[in-house]
Amino acid sequence: MKPARVAVLGGGRSSEHEVSLASAASVSSGLRDAGHEPLWIEVGRDGVWRRDGGVEVAVRPGCGLEGVDVVFPALHGPFGEDGTVQGLLECLGIPYVGAGVLASALCMDKVMFKELMASAGLPQVAYRAVAAREFESERSAVLDALGRLGLPVFVKPARLGSSVGIVRAASPAELPAALQTAFQHDALAIVEAAARGLEVECSVIGNGDPVASEPGEIVLAAGEAGWYDYEAKYTPGGMQLQVPARVPVRVRERIQTVAIEAFRRTGCSGLARVDFFVEGERVLLNELNTMPGFTSTSVFASLFEASGVPYAELLERLVALAFERHAAGQRHRH
Repeated sequence: MKPARVAVLGGGRSSEHEVSLASAASVSSGLRDAGHEPLWIEVGRDGVWRRDGGVEVAVRPGCGLEGVDVVFPALHGPFGEDGTVQGLLECLGIPYVGAGVLASALCMDKVMFKELMASAGLPQVAYRAVAAREFESERSAVLDALGRLGLPVFVKPARLGSSVGIVRAASPAELPAALQTAFQHDALAIVEAAARGLEVECSVIGNGDPVASEPGEIVLAAGEAGWYDYEAKYTPGGMQLQVPARVPVRVRERIQTVAIEAFRRTGCSGLARVDFFVEGERVLLNELNTMPGFTSTSVFASLFEASGVPYAELLERLVALAFERHAAGQRHRH
């Protein structure tokens, strides 16, 4: 494809601001290596968009953005990955990398995602959604219901990423405090039963005909005593990615099949990272991330690197998919 001027959005209002900046910097470098012209736009914690030099960006619906050809929203979490920025970009009428409004919002909400996957019959760990208001008014009933999930459980804000706000509760006495931690980030929490197997991740790219990477296994430095929390994800040496995952070939193929099915059922486009637990030969779907961490050493890119797609080529494909999706949408009447 011919060189494009790509606006790379980084930062954002969520707690994943710093992670997003690292992703955006890496994306900008990779796009430059692929022959494109990146334009850095930082979304501040105050929500204001500023381009290189600190100049505030003004947007006008239907008029594109700063004379660029396509946008790469390397934003994580609320106000970036949840359909809000995607809706703005739709109003601007500009192509952008990644999932659209509905798929972004759906996959950001762990409860809605799991309910959709359950309706499709895809196996998952047992879980229960808990609203802050419900916990306040029916505390005993909620705790009794959570007791049926067994122990330990993982308590998470329903609409956040990067393991922010997640607490591992190993006893009934720890549950109330774990829920309160989640409620500091979101009025809705999800409580998940612990899986006993391996944690495996699989990357997907495409629009109508998505393809899956080789699955990789998360190997924690802390061993079986640890879990994949924020420190393990972002502390050097906290984890290693084993590619291919140490599971039988038929299990790896099942992971790829389920990853693509989840991608399609949620209406995703462009890219996603799909997370699993593997217990023996049983594959349990966990989450789907529509804009995962995007440095050249992040899991998403590393899995495609191991599958024969270098970082610059991966970015090239994603930009091409953004143009393809936008052109397809222009063919429909509204």
